[in-house]
Amino acid sequence: MLAVEKKWSKKSSDQVLVVGVREDDNGLPEELEKGNKSMFAALNRQWTDGAIATKKARVTNMAVLDEDETLQQLIFVGLGTRSSLTLAGLKEAFGAAVKAVHEQKATKIGVLLDTFCDESVSLGEEVATQALSDAVLTASYRFDTYKTKKEEQRNYAYTIYAQNGESEAVRAGIHRGRAFGQGVNLARTLVNLPANDLPPVALAEEAEALAHRYEKISSEILDINELRSLGMHALLAVNRGSDHPAQMIILRYQGEETWENPLALVGKGITFDSGGYSIKPGHGMKTMKSDMGGAAAVLGAFEAIGQMQPQKNVIAIIPATENLINGSAMKPGDVLQTFDGQTIEVNNTDAEGRLILADGVAYARHLGADKIVDISTLTGACVVALGDVITGALSNNDALYEAFEKSAEEAGEPVWRFPTHPRYEEMVRSSDVADLNNSPGREAGTITAGLFIGAFIHETPWIHLDVAGTAFVERETPMGPKGGTGVMVRTLATLARQSNF
Repeated sequence: MLAVEKKWSKKSSDQVLVVGVREDDNGLPEELEKGNKSMFAALNRQWTDGAIATKKARVTNMAVLDEDETLQQLIFVGLGTRSSLTLAGLKEAFGAAVKAVHEQKATKIGVLLDTFCDESVSLGEEVATQALSDAVLTASYRFDTYKTKKEEQRNYAYTIYAQNGESEAVRAGIHRGRAFGQGVNLARTLVNLPANDLPPVALAEEAEALAHRYEKISSEILDINELRSLGMHALLAVNRGSDHPAQMIILRYQGEETWENPLALVGKGITFDSGGYSIKPGHGMKTMKSDMGGAAAVLGAFEAIGQMQPQKNVIAIIPATENLINGSAMKPGDVLQTFDGQTIEVNNTDAEGRLILADGVAYARHLGADKIVDISTLTGACVVALGDVITGALSNNDALYEAFEKSAEEAGEPVWRFPTHPRYEEMVRSSDVADLNNSPGREAGTITAGLFIGAFIHETPWIHLDVAGTAFVERETPMGPKGGTGVMVRTLATLARQSNF
């Protein structure tokens, strides 16, 4: 629960007060002095002695007894220097604060919002409140579905103390942050679910449940017979090794009066990836339940879109299947037909994500997509290049990419655009027996994988996102635990809010 008030004072009922501090501040925030002068004097001595950490996302817990013998518990959160603070850094600071609050088991929390704001770097009340509202949900996320002993559930009540009170900007920030947080957590849970509980049909059911929550979202699921009749042979080829039938998941959000020129979000939905006959090493197999991280990001974005209701038509396309091994499974050397009509030589069955996305983006074009963004956990090469910090991107359209990059910056999710070159496109078309080669080699692996999908885009403005390193992490961060991250949910939802691209 988030409430808003104008002023904090020692009479407030908060069990703990969260305050932002910077390295280049000359002293403690004046909001503390206005609220409790005697406490401020005691805290100033701690500040002078250097007992309060100011580096980014560093937390200092402190209890102060004022002249009325009232004990005030405070959490100071470091923000670094003023010039270095970004939205991503602000989210991390709030995330660290939320985790500190939970460790203290406090349930009534006050936040001095203005100590986190800085208009000089475009971090006003709306942005700061959005970051806080987001962090309250995402930093406290835990995936304990299968734990028999769960953490005690508490109801946390946050009071935001803002100079302008419950202004329109503050309300908008709370609403958007909540939408982002719930979308991210949905994506995380889908990624974290084990493959035995999330086969393609179950993923389709999750999409249908999402559509039922929002009046402006409708769903359509193409089953395996419909996929055959449409000629989705690339998707079907990957599915041949699995006992679970493939699904093509379609969601439509209608934000305009007429349904035309939708933005298409196409997510890779490999609910488990063994690599097929080009089998993966055993040590990397366990986390291959996360190979539907692109699909999860699209569904998480639709959760946020359903709440924010942008005035734009958006369509989700999710080809979903497992990539397993049996007597019917796709083999190296196979040649596949596609929905688009082009043919593919399968050089590596572990390069399956680009196969299902070939049918996915082609179908998005068939349904009238005006612009296409595909997202997938596609290549180990992207992990080598960018680690688990930055999402890789390719694009055939500078104007679309500029709008996307602006959205990513607003969302606080870093991206980096790979270059393209005619030689890379020649590599993708290096097959002697078919139009395309699904795995032309290790060199420029992220680029050739993206350009393979781009071969099915033709002239439609398009962005490819590789989240192989960022969709699932093996380390805890200020914004959440190990596992699924929900990366790109915020960026895709923010892109859908833009009306001028």
